[in-house]
Order: sequence, then structure tokens, then C-alpha cells
Amino acid sequence: MTASHRLVGATTLARIADPGQDDGELLRRIGHGDENALAELYQRHARIVLAQILLVTGERMLAEEILQDTMLAVWRGAAAFRGESSVRSWMVGIARRQTRDRLRGRRLQVVDDSFLADQPFPGPGPELAALDRAELAAVIKAIRQLPPLHREVLGLVFGTGLSLPEVAGVLEVPLGTVKSRLSSARTALGSMLDKEGRIR
Repeated sequence: MTASHRLVGATTLARIADPGQDDGELLRRIGHGDENALAELYQRHARIVLAQILLVTGERMLAEEILQDTMLAVWRGAAAFRGESSVRSWMVGIARRQTRDRLRGRRLQVVDDSFLADQPFPGPGPELAALDRAELAAVIKAIRQLPPLHREVLGLVFGTGLSLPEVAGVLEVPLGTVKSRLSSARTALGSMLDKEGRIR
């Protein structure tokens, strides 16, 4: 087992990096082989990155394996980080590629972008009403039933704290496509919650 796998698998290091340091400084230290900095970066971002992976895969064990692969890629690639995005956005992008590679052998449902572009923007969005009036567990269940493309964009926009331009960078699509996908995902989520009688 490598040092980085021991580090990520058991976050019980004696010394943890200074919590006041910014993520860019942690990556610089990771690039120089500092395992404590990797542990700190893991503590700051792993929960959100894991949640995003889990939204796409729907399988906890697989998502945790992909998170481990992501952190190993962060360990190996930290020195190459150029600061063109936030560290979280960079990590989510790595996680997305790791997830895509792992799922490549599986058949995923994908909605064509041209279809999504024609969908109307529904205003404030049913997800806000759903979170106000439905149990969180019901909303999570409904999100997990959405196609992977919808789960992914909802997770990126509402679960990671990334801006829409950052989401576009992670997905490697134009900003307009992100907006179309988000609109379609919000509509699909609202319809699913309505159909299941979750919105009163």
C-alpha cells in the first residue's frame, strides 16, 4: 500500500496542516510530497467530492473507490496544478474523469444536448419548493432516479458550491449547455416529485 493510500484510508495522522492555509498552498506542499497537506485537503473536500461521485454512480463502495483513485491522482498531479480554476473545481474534474473511466464499460443513459437546449427554463425551480415542503430523503431518492446527466449537473451546481462557469469547466461544455442541462434536470426532478405526491 502506498503512502497516499495509507493517508487517505486512515486520516489519523499525528500532525495536520494549518487550517488557515489556502488550498493552493496545500497543493504546492502536496507537490513537494507533504502527506499532511494531502490529509488536510482530503478533510476539506472529500465529503463533497464523494457526494458528487455517489450521485453519478449510485453505489457507495464504488464511489469510495473512485474517491481513493481521485486522491491518488491529486497526489500525483498536484505539482501540475496551474491555478486556472479553484482547487475544488480541479478536484471535482479529476473525480469526474475517474468516474467516467470506471463506468466506461457500463451503458449510461445520456440525454442529447440538442434536446436539452429546447427545454424551457422553469423559473425559480421545483428543487427549492421540494426542499421546503418534502422530506430530504424523498428528494434524494428522486434525484437518484434521474438519468446520470441530470444527477451530475444537479450535484455540481447545488452540492459542490461551484459557480456555473466552474461547472462548465468541469463538464468541458459551454456555459449555455450547463444552463440547459440544469433547466432540464430541475424540470425532471419537479415532475418526479409531483408524480410521487411529494410536493403538497
